[in-house]
Amino acid sequence: MAPVSLDTINPKVLKCEYAVRGEIVTLAQAVQEELKSKPGSRPFDEILYCNIGNPQSLGQQPITFFREVLALCDHPSILDKSETRGLFSSDAIERARQILDQIPGRATGAYSHSQGIKGLRDAIAAGIEARDGFPADPNDIFLTDGASPAVHMMMQLLIRSEKDGILCPIPQYPLYSASIALHGGTLVPYYLDEATGWGLEVSELKKQWADAKSKGITPRALVVINPGNPTGQVLAENNQKEIVDFCKKEGLVLLADEVYQENVYVPEKKFHSFKKVARSMGYGEKDISVVSFQSVSKGYYGECGKRGGYMEVTGFGPEIREQIYKLASVNLCSNISGQILASLVMSPPKDGDESYESYSAEKDGILSSLKRRAKTLEDAFNKLEGVTCNKAEGAMYLFPCIRLPEKAIKAAEAAKTTPDNFYCRGLLNATGIVFVPGSGFGQVLGTWHFRCTILPQEDKIPAVVSRLTEFHKSFMEEFRE
Repeated sequence: MAPVSLDTINPKVLKCEYAVRGEIVTLAQAVQEELKSKPGSRPFDEILYCNIGNPQSLGQQPITFFREVLALCDHPSILDKSETRGLFSSDAIERARQILDQIPGRATGAYSHSQGIKGLRDAIAAGIEARDGFPADPNDIFLTDGASPAVHMMMQLLIRSEKDGILCPIPQYPLYSASIALHGGTLVPYYLDEATGWGLEVSELKKQWADAKSKGITPRALVVINPGNPTGQVLAENNQKEIVDFCKKEGLVLLADEVYQENVYVPEKKFHSFKKVARSMGYGEKDISVVSFQSVSKGYYGECGKRGGYMEVTGFGPEIREQIYKLASVNLCSNISGQILASLVMSPPKDGDESYESYSAEKDGILSSLKRRAKTLEDAFNKLEGVTCNKAEGAMYLFPCIRLPEKAIKAAEAAKTTPDNFYCRGLLNATGIVFVPGSGFGQVLGTWHFRCTILPQEDKIPAVVSRLTEFHKSFMEEFRE
């Protein structure tokens, strides 16, 4: 018998699933290889990846100022060369010097403090303070390789056994269900209300909290994703206050996934951090525990491969902070390029800096294009038979609901798969478009959805719409009762 088999590995790994890189994506990669080796073998010539929030893989260009600073920090010997002034903006050169002065040995290839470089944490704290209007402490900042390791760290800290529950939105980003499973806890679902634009009702939180308690599960924390993934809603400030009050009353840690804070597309909504909301309600460090996650992968920056992010940890005593630091130190430190980028994201060029105008133009160009793409796709989904799609208020995704004919549901059962997976598989094979089935995110029983990113470049969106529309018509005709 082999020393390692499915019967002998950690059962928590078997329970863990991550849909955005699941079966449909594996199939898409195989089709992509087929297109390379046998051009013309399919009725399309390229795969349109709408499965994951990975902007630069789909053609989004990085922000020039950020990359200039990174390049100079990684190769400091060119800082003093005369040619550098002609190639790099003066404020990027100055920022790189400032950052290098904060790095031990001025070397981006060296380990840093396990929480991250102190000077970079200072810059991030100042950025948080400027955003929220409330003080931020650099000692509350833990720099991480994207937001995901920070989430894992908090799950490790909070989950003691399967009797510990984490309240999590449904639909949710599968990082949460995966990390809860890996760390041996129980996911306590609370359902967002699709009929009210994916609203978060506190009455639903109370109901699910009570249900968990009745089963002997101790809820430890509440996850809120704002703006929403995969649902794209932006919470109203009054709703956030209700959520804060609920966490305060029930003694829950509020885990605030705020990685899409720059991605708000409707004028009537505005991003407010949960820490800012809690402080505006008069709650301080001793009243409520809030952990906020931010990442350089989203926003207008889209630097997914640089793996930069942070969590701001507030409302924990010094003895718990010591344990969080210990968890961070097991990984030595996060990568230095990601740390630098996290500081730049929270402290970009200011009015009067040489790079300010070009930086603002790049940022506004990306965000306004994302807004247009979101609206075009939202409208296209709502024109399809049996499909309804809520307004794209923020983030990078749409989560349309599709009412599938009974014949299609039976065909999916015969193919031993879920109806939404059956639809997405058919879409991929016919058009090359990659959507993720809603079952990978969770959905109300008996409803079917799929998640689509708004990230294909603007000139590719008409192809997504026309291919999808044509496929959907033929699919509905094929399975019509």
